[in-house]
Amino acid sequence: MLTRCDWVSEDPIYLAYHDTEWGVPERDSRALWEKLVLDGFQAGLSWLTILKKRDNFRTAFAGFDPEIIAGWGEAEVTHLLTDPGIIRHRGKIEAAIKNARAWQEIEAREGFDSFLWSYVDGEPLQPRYRAQSDVPPKTRLSEQISKDLKKAGFSFVGPTIVYAFMEACGLVNDHIVPCHCHAALAGDA
Repeated sequence: MLTRCDWVSEDPIYLAYHDTEWGVPERDSRALWEKLVLDGFQAGLSWLTILKKRDNFRTAFAGFDPEIIAGWGEAEVTHLLTDPGIIRHRGKIEAAIKNARAWQEIEAREGFDSFLWSYVDGEPLQPRYRAQSDVPPKTRLSEQISKDLKKAGFSFVGPTIVYAFMEACGLVNDHIVPCHCHAALAGDA
C-alpha cells in the first residue's frame, strides 16, 4: 500500500489528483491562472468539492481562457449564477473576471508564469516536512505573493489561498517526506 499525504481521502478523484497533479510544477501561465481561480472558489469548501466540479467549471468558464473571461460583464455573471454545476457565488465569479484582467496585465508585462516562479527563483521550495501537522497553512512568502497579487488587481487571493495554490502548482513541494510522491518531486528519486 502506498503512503500518501494525510489530507487525501480514498475517493478515486482525490487519489488521482494527489498522485498525478498536486505538487507537480506547473509552468503554463493559463493553467496557473486556472488553478488560482479554482483555489479562490474553494475558499470555505473542500477541495474535493472543486475537483468534482472542475469539468463543469471549465465548461462554464470558457476553458479558463483569461483572454475571453476578461471581457465578461454582468450578463455572464448573471448566467453563471444560474449554473448548478459550479459554485454560484457572485463575489467569486466577479473575482474570476477581475483576476482575468489582472492576469492580462502581468502576462503582457512579464508572463504570469515568470511572475510567480520568480518568488522561488524558478525552482520548487523543498521544506521536507515529515508530518502533515508540520505543514503551515500560510507562510511569509504566501503573504508577500498575496499582497503583490492584490496590488496587481487580484481578488480572493489571501495568504492561505495562495499557499494552497503554491502547493498545488508545485512552487513548494509539500508532499510529506513519507509520501510516495515526495522523493520524485524533490529530485531524490
